[in-house]
Amino acid sequence: MSIPSDAPAATAGPGQQAVDWPDRQALAHAQDHLRAQPGLVTAEHCEQLREQLAAAACGQAFVLHGGDCAEEFSQVLPEVIRAKLRTLLQMALVLTYAGSVPVVKVGRMAGQYAKPRSQLQETRNGVSLPAYRGDMVNGQEFTATSRTPDPQRLVQAYEAARQTLSIVARLLDDGLADLDQVQQWNAGFVHGSPAMAAYEQMATQIERALAFMRACRVDSPQFHQVQVFASHEALVLEYERALTRVTPQGRAYASSGHLLWVGERTRDPQGAHLAYAASIANPVAVKLGPTTTPEDVQQLTRVLNPDALPGRLSLITRLGAGQVQAQLPALVQAVSQLEVPVVWMCDPMHGNTFTTDTGRKTRRFDDVVQEVAQSAQVHRQLGSWLGGISVELTGSDVTECVGGAHELTEQDLEQRYETACDPRLNHSQALELAFLLAETLHQDRRG
Repeated sequence: MSIPSDAPAATAGPGQQAVDWPDRQALAHAQDHLRAQPGLVTAEHCEQLREQLAAAACGQAFVLHGGDCAEEFSQVLPEVIRAKLRTLLQMALVLTYAGSVPVVKVGRMAGQYAKPRSQLQETRNGVSLPAYRGDMVNGQEFTATSRTPDPQRLVQAYEAARQTLSIVARLLDDGLADLDQVQQWNAGFVHGSPAMAAYEQMATQIERALAFMRACRVDSPQFHQVQVFASHEALVLEYERALTRVTPQGRAYASSGHLLWVGERTRDPQGAHLAYAASIANPVAVKLGPTTTPEDVQQLTRVLNPDALPGRLSLITRLGAGQVQAQLPALVQAVSQLEVPVVWMCDPMHGNTFTTDTGRKTRRFDDVVQEVAQSAQVHRQLGSWLGGISVELTGSDVTECVGGAHELTEQDLEQRYETACDPRLNHSQALELAFLLAETLHQDRRG
């Protein structure tokens, strides 16, 4: 691939989460460095993901999109990445086996180092500083030095992403996803977790099925190999543009990740983020919040998938459990009128966030489950298909979301509240969600 210069593009204004880089010369140096680096992902693998997403668009697959709200440079560690990857693989296994549907595995990893913020300034004790925007932009420590956007962090983000992808590849090569190891994946469960008991029963059934197939001399590399794709929000365009690569055929790809999405705060059809997403050949997605109108979603669909290419566009709704029935039908019907294939996904996390009396942001597990179930029901009623979910999760036993089988309370949040930004499902909650969702998928398949 050749490395292009930055194409002219509209400049994102403050309302579009633009970063105010104080040292423009340092920014130029950082971008020059990134342009000289190998791409993190290949066009070939991006196209493989698009083909799998095309299957999800027509109801022949399901997309599991999950990972950290905001990745941290300090957490680029084999044991941390292994735990997240194991959780994603376990969820996919549950959905595949119990839901009888192929699962496309897409991690929120190797690039999710920047976050949009509702308030670009944070004030403590009368002192105002720039808000923490993710490790790609600035630091969490509440000091002027830490909170000043530093272009060198763009280079650090690239190196962190490269290391993450290398660790993931090594773990998969070492057999982490091998179905022969399915019983060994139990280590991350909280002792006595109901999800663990259900998982162990299912794992035993899978092992028996594999033993039967081997006895019949039926085997497949798919039992021992798996693809996990990387994705993140295309938020910091200085990073994305510097990592854009053009194939000999003249097609531009974001080499920073296989799938990039545009967030709720940056989905202005006339804005720079949409213009960038429209310019690349990767699969792309856009988040749709409760203010989205049918006209909005039609315009976004036309901009991002003008050629009606299957697997090109995913629409991720984040409406909130109380808004799905009132708002989702009109959005689905508006896209159906265009006859453009899209993957409909549900983000049941962002629309269900609230703040406790102690100032902790959290989410109720029941609300998460309810939004997924309601979304699936709406699609079923309209003859559509819920093609995936997008969830913020971790492989650790954190206490950030309340509820679930262990009935975490607001008081429990203080035990292990470790997120850099928004609350995530812990390992057991993520697996519990997968079991509950699998039954919904099974019903859809039977229907």
